[in-house]
This record gives sequence, C-alpha cells and structure tokens, in this order.
Amino acid sequence: MSIIVNLDVMLAKRNMKSKELAKIIDITTANLSILKSGKAKAVRFSTLEAICKALDCQPADILEYVED
Repeated sequence: MSIIVNLDVMLAKRNMKSKELAKIIDITTANLSILKSGKAKAVRFSTLEAICKALDCQPADILEYVED
C-alpha cells in the first residue's frame, strides 16, 4: 500500500511557496517538509482541513492511493 502526497503539485498550481503555506496553516516548515516528502506517519484532520482551505482543494487533490 502506498499513499502519494501531491502537495507540491497543489502548491505549484496555486503559485504558493511551502513557507507561505506553513505560515498560513500554522505549522513549522520542517513539519510541512516531512508531510510533502511522504515520510509522515500520520496527518491530523485539522491539518488536512487547514491545507485544503488554504489551497482551495479537496483531500483527494493532495493524497492519492496507489496499489503496490
């Protein structure tokens, strides 16, 4: 099972930098980097909600399931 994080794609579509998103959703750039790299073990719904609100997107625009 693989979950792909497409946060970089959404940031590019919205012409937004990671640092700007981190500030808007009130998390550190280091934690956002962990999430973007796909190395995060979990994502809080409140964080996912804040990302979706800031980027005007749906969770499926950010997270994708790919069968191994």
